[in-house]
Amino acid sequence: MGSTAYETWQIGPAHMDNMSVLVASKPGVMAHGTVDAPALMLASWVAGMPAPVPGATSLHLASGNGLVPAVAMAKGFEPFAFDRYAANAQATQRSLEAGAKGPTPRTFHAAHAVLANDVVPAGSCALATIRIATDKHGVQQQVAEAFRALAVGGVCLLAGANDEGAKPAAKLMQQVFGHARLEAQHSSCRMVMATKLAEAPVDAPSISSPWLDTERFHEVPVALAETTFTMYTRPGVFSWEHVDEASDILGGIMRIAPGESVLDLGCGSGVLGVVAALQSHTGRVLLLDADADAVRCARRTALQAGCRNVEVQASDVTSAAGDARFDVVISNPPFHLGKGTDLAIPRAFIEQAYARLVPGGRLYLVANRTLPYETLIAECFGEVRTAHDGRRFKVIGAVRHG
Repeated sequence: MGSTAYETWQIGPAHMDNMSVLVASKPGVMAHGTVDAPALMLASWVAGMPAPVPGATSLHLASGNGLVPAVAMAKGFEPFAFDRYAANAQATQRSLEAGAKGPTPRTFHAAHAVLANDVVPAGSCALATIRIATDKHGVQQQVAEAFRALAVGGVCLLAGANDEGAKPAAKLMQQVFGHARLEAQHSSCRMVMATKLAEAPVDAPSISSPWLDTERFHEVPVALAETTFTMYTRPGVFSWEHVDEASDILGGIMRIAPGESVLDLGCGSGVLGVVAALQSHTGRVLLLDADADAVRCARRTALQAGCRNVEVQASDVTSAAGDARFDVVISNPPFHLGKGTDLAIPRAFIEQAYARLVPGGRLYLVANRTLPYETLIAECFGEVRTAHDGRRFKVIGAVRHG
């Protein structure tokens, strides 16, 4: 199959009151085809701030399509931008590359990662922006990382939707910095600003989560398909505290013959990929996920399970698979983009699963039973097979003919 709509990048201007920057997007990128109000709040505030001193650096956590770091770079900052999702990280890279072109050389750093970790030295940034995570642990990580990276006198901006936890996130800012001023609120979203006034946080226990240690993993015992092993996972990774019901169902239904090669699309913490690897014994098993922390977790899960035939790669759908073909594709695909349902993502999973299968290869896909995946599968494969039709979840698939 050739390039699909999911793989087609677009780049266009985003306008602030007093500036315009180029922003890249495609399906799968946060706020594609719409406007993310919290990111727009952050970008508008940065656009209106005074120009920084030469050489000033900025930190941007959950950079999304790159709008906020692009505005920071246009103001004169050297931005360091991070996003845990592959498509977002790629969009940020493209947006900053577009903004860096021109007669004035501009430097930037964009990475596919949850946090800056050692990339950004402590006390080095004049500005930090946070597009909040939707879980408590994630926000704690973001605020702690922003405080660590900021110089005394540096400004931190935090924004998010109210139903994503913006109010408790603003309270956390107040606890850590000692103050937090509401700078904007509309569209059921809010943004707060705080200045780092001292080297140490005012209320250190508020961000003393053990998950600030990026090498700490939550261990979950797994008993699935006559195998037992441990799932290693972290906050923010899909179903991080337990094996989700859909994966449990698919793991009990799929059948992998010895020596078969398997592609696990959207592997999460690696449970299904490990089951497939243990059934295959010697066949190549490739696990792909867009979430940077999920990739680290899946690697740990596979390693501790003793799976020598497993590879785990960060990937926007199958972009990291090269030209490889497989006997079986398994998937528990995401269908949420932000707070909504977006069928562009599972459509891409299904189209690329077809492209990655050898003739006679099989697709196993588990999904909420209300989602219309049968139509998408039939369009690609010309058939749909139902392996399980339960009260909440279904396992459907097809065989590639020819």
